[in-house]
Amino acid sequence: MTSAPVTAATPALLRRVNAGKLLGVLSTAGVMTGTGLIQATGLTRATVHAVCNDLIDMGWVVELDPGRDDTAVGRPSRRFEFNSRAGYVLGIDIGAGRTTVLLADLRGETLAKAGRSLSSVKTPAERTGLVHEAVVEALAVADVRDSQVLAAGVGVAAPVDRAGNILVDDEFWRRFDTDLGHRLTELHGWPVLLENDANLAVLGEHWRGQGQGIDDLAVLLAGERFGSGLMDSGRLLHGSRGGAGEMLYLKLVEGVGDTHGIARTTRDQAVAVLADPTVRTRLRDVSEVTAEEVFAAAAAGDEVALGILRSVAARTARVVATLGILVNPELVVIGGAVAEAAGQLLPDIEEQLAGYTSTPPRVAVSSLGDAIVSVGAVRHALNYVEQHALDLVLTRSA
Repeated sequence: MTSAPVTAATPALLRRVNAGKLLGVLSTAGVMTGTGLIQATGLTRATVHAVCNDLIDMGWVVELDPGRDDTAVGRPSRRFEFNSRAGYVLGIDIGAGRTTVLLADLRGETLAKAGRSLSSVKTPAERTGLVHEAVVEALAVADVRDSQVLAAGVGVAAPVDRAGNILVDDEFWRRFDTDLGHRLTELHGWPVLLENDANLAVLGEHWRGQGQGIDDLAVLLAGERFGSGLMDSGRLLHGSRGGAGEMLYLKLVEGVGDTHGIARTTRDQAVAVLADPTVRTRLRDVSEVTAEEVFAAAAAGDEVALGILRSVAARTARVVATLGILVNPELVVIGGAVAEAAGQLLPDIEEQLAGYTSTPPRVAVSSLGDAIVSVGAVRHALNYVEQHALDLVLTRSA
């Protein structure tokens, strides 16, 4: 048997390992003293101070004034803080009808937001051009230069493999620019981390939403089309070609039959009902029948609207049940533009789930609203920055 080669623990390697350890602690904490860092990392005082000096020189850490403590004996403790403005990240959601761009600092706090409608886009190049415009606007609002952006997470409504390639087997997926990542990098210079929108949604929920602390999690994007992001034991699932969580199989599910999401199904059912002139409903008073109008009418007690939502809930329960059977998540979060209104469906969905699966998940609606994908895209970019921090060259603010 041949043993694996052993890499010598050189001083430079140890310094890098220790820098990564300290940066990991500081990036999730507030102000810390040298003593606090010693306790958190187990490193010696000399090592903590030497490595913090390195991180200060690199721009990742700032040293604060020691402050005054009249009760302390000896030299005051040095105080360190992660530099959340050492660089910036972008979270970009490129949907079928709209793109949303978030600019965030390195703690994930949003500094600027911009968007563009994509409803009239005819070509992938036009779509990319409008994304570029929204990025430029967000950077200008926060007075941030391209050179200060360390990474951009980008979500698209199509499967994306681990190498960042868009799967184009479906006609809907072919609407997206398959060379999107390269085009944005050429325009701006920063690395583009392409990912499926539902996968980013589950990252966002796990980070800032209903899924915090839950590692077996599914997010069901439920607007015009159903799509799901899946997390197992805290690990995002992709599949061999990025197709994990895709829901074309719903065409084979009795009582579902297609991938139409809650918004489209609600709207279609309302239009079908209104085709009968004898039906009495307040929906006839609206200028355009939308899912939002149906939910509003149901909230006001309209019996026709309530009947439509019962039907939509029954269909959605079957969709959620398939996730419970296939991947057995602890929680399924309904997300996207319909999330807030979909809360009206939860009692009916939960009541029916136990009849479809012996492992029914809990169901909740997202608190992130229509920002669910862009928030997840920010988290995706931050993951990249944290992983590669010691290899990144920071551009200091002018």
